Amino acid sequence: MTVTKWKVGGMDCSTCALNIQRYLDKEGMKNIRVNFATGDVQFEQTGARTEEFLEKGIEKLGYTIEGKNNGPLTADKPNRFSPQLVRFLLCLPSTLLLLFSHTLGGWIHLGNWLHNHWVQLALTIPVYIIGMNFFGASAWKSIRNQMPNMNVLITLGATAAFGYSLYGSLSEQAENFMFYETAATIITLVFLGNYLEDASIASTQRALQQLIKSQKVMATMIAFDDEHHEQYFPVENTQLHVGDLILIKTGEQVPVDCKILWGELHVNESIITGESLPVHRLAKDKLIGGSLVTDGTVKAQVTATGEDTVLSGIIQLVKEAQGEKPPVQQLADRISAIFIPTVLLIAAGCFVLNYFMLHDLGTALLRSIAVLVIACPCAMGLATPAAIAVGLGRAARSGILFRNAKSLELFQQIGQVVFDKTGTLTTGQFEIGNFTVTDPTTSVEQFKLLAYSLEKYSNHPIAQCISKSWKTTNEQRFKKIEEIKGLGMLATDQAGNTFSIGSWKTVAALTQEHSHNLYLKKNNTLLGWIDVADQVRPEAQTVINYLHQKKIKTILLSGDTAERCEKLAQQLGIGVIFAEKSPADKLTILESLNQEKPTAMVGDGINDAPALAKATIGISMNDASQLAVQTAQVVLMNQGLKKLPAALGLGRHTYLTIKQNLFWAFAYNVIAIPVAAFGYLTPTFGALVMGLSDVVLAINSVRLFVKRVE
Repeated sequence: MTVTKWKVGGMDCSTCALNIQRYLDKEGMKNIRVNFATGDVQFEQTGARTEEFLEKGIEKLGYTIEGKNNGPLTADKPNRFSPQLVRFLLCLPSTLLLLFSHTLGGWIHLGNWLHNHWVQLALTIPVYIIGMNFFGASAWKSIRNQMPNMNVLITLGATAAFGYSLYGSLSEQAENFMFYETAATIITLVFLGNYLEDASIASTQRALQQLIKSQKVMATMIAFDDEHHEQYFPVENTQLHVGDLILIKTGEQVPVDCKILWGELHVNESIITGESLPVHRLAKDKLIGGSLVTDGTVKAQVTATGEDTVLSGIIQLVKEAQGEKPPVQQLADRISAIFIPTVLLIAAGCFVLNYFMLHDLGTALLRSIAVLVIACPCAMGLATPAAIAVGLGRAARSGILFRNAKSLELFQQIGQVVFDKTGTLTTGQFEIGNFTVTDPTTSVEQFKLLAYSLEKYSNHPIAQCISKSWKTTNEQRFKKIEEIKGLGMLATDQAGNTFSIGSWKTVAALTQEHSHNLYLKKNNTLLGWIDVADQVRPEAQTVINYLHQKKIKTILLSGDTAERCEKLAQQLGIGVIFAEKSPADKLTILESLNQEKPTAMVGDGINDAPALAKATIGISMNDASQLAVQTAQVVLMNQGLKKLPAALGLGRHTYLTIKQNLFWAFAYNVIAIPVAAFGYLTPTFGALVMGLSDVVLAINSVRLFVKRVE
């Protein structure tokens, strides 16, 4: 399926985002994500509907396609004079004069001209035209498409006040029909509220924008003349291709992902990992685009550009997650869908009841207008996206990547965490401790050669230790080689001999000695075994203690021997152990644990991938196998295990912020609408409060940037 990404303009309330999602869903699109906070729309195209057809459909709804984002992401340019601010400033002078005539005009005399209803009409007309050009046009398009938005309420409220006053002027009954200032104030204050809301939402994207801005930098490209002498050319990193050679010096930003060919340096990778302490990188090490060189000079080869870089992947992951809706948002969406028709009925009922009870047309009209203006579905729709935008932004800045917004919500339910052993609780940086050749016909050199030739094809930390320690240029050639999850490597040579290196299970029929890490076998002959030494991660004990303090149960689930698992569990204080388990066994255990309570799984190997997918939340390290990273819902960057408490805490606090926002949104409408209906809230004050209600949610969400979450 083709994935389409748009930047859509004109979404001035959460109902707009809901309307766009409904339209695309009706046209058969799949995996739709509409991010009201950023204007990003993403979906998978299915069926016969072309992109041009869908564009016209979106435009008929009253929105505009401002850009198509199918290339490298670019930062949004700050717009000091946003359209909403310009409209507010245009309306403000006339509105201030109208308010002056009805408030301070009795104490400060500037003549009677301001009290003249024709003058007030003249002051109101430009404000009304500007307001209807925006609110009216949007309201009409939403009604025409049977998807009414918040602007319907604003349009009806302002038009009712303006029309009532205009009738008074034309019928020479202006004394009893003077509500021009109400119409102008509603329009002006809603423009102000929209601007404040846009500014508040923009602040929630600060962390993501900083990542995007760091993508486009200058680079020094290395080329060669006819005599093979190096020449240097400054180019934008967007012009680089995979395989190009570049020069990176002290103080420069790494332009794209690359591999060091010559030299060494210290680099600050905090933009990706959240850790500001520089790390030492040597020849053959990889550098991440966007990181900053603090000391050293290197020549490097470009390994990835554009959307294929680590930074671009992170940004896209965050943007996609921001566009998703967690389960808690579904209730708010259902209510928002029926909210506007309900408010219209309440306003109509308020007008009828007040008129028959008070027999005062003006008072009844003002109260019904106040109901229309004070009602705010934006707050309900903004409650979740604002909190998620901030939560995911802070997570990305801290080196924690969420593949979907649902994971943020699920974190607050986690009751137990399952850990893999090797590479997760331990460093995964192994050293060969001892080895024994048991077959008398096999020399030590042959043993090492076979072990290296098999393990060089595996990404498992123990395998990498073997291939690094016993590397040789004279390796054994195989006709076929594959990695069996949970067991090890299996190969066949040209003569039909089979070789394997892996756990004791691969040689269980040949020996009862099961305390070693790896066993090398040829056909049905055990050639020997290898022991490696691994160290517990320095942060492992702190993380386990943190989980126990939070009453979260810890479990060790590993394919390693029971002896080594028990030793590690005893050292860290983990009470439940599942040792010597295959990938299928891990999957079965996770299914059982999930039935007890929501379970998170932390792993890094290929054999962990099925369990990571089955867990309530799968958590992987960024240096794990590619399959594990792709399967997990959460990826922890450099020093990943250390970030687990922050990930858990950020998930809980983001969900708490969402609940606080939704409580405010519902409470605001439940209280404000009856207050307006009984005449205790004027339309003017209601317009101001309505705009500020969204700002309250945004401010509460922005607190996640600085809030202590662990």
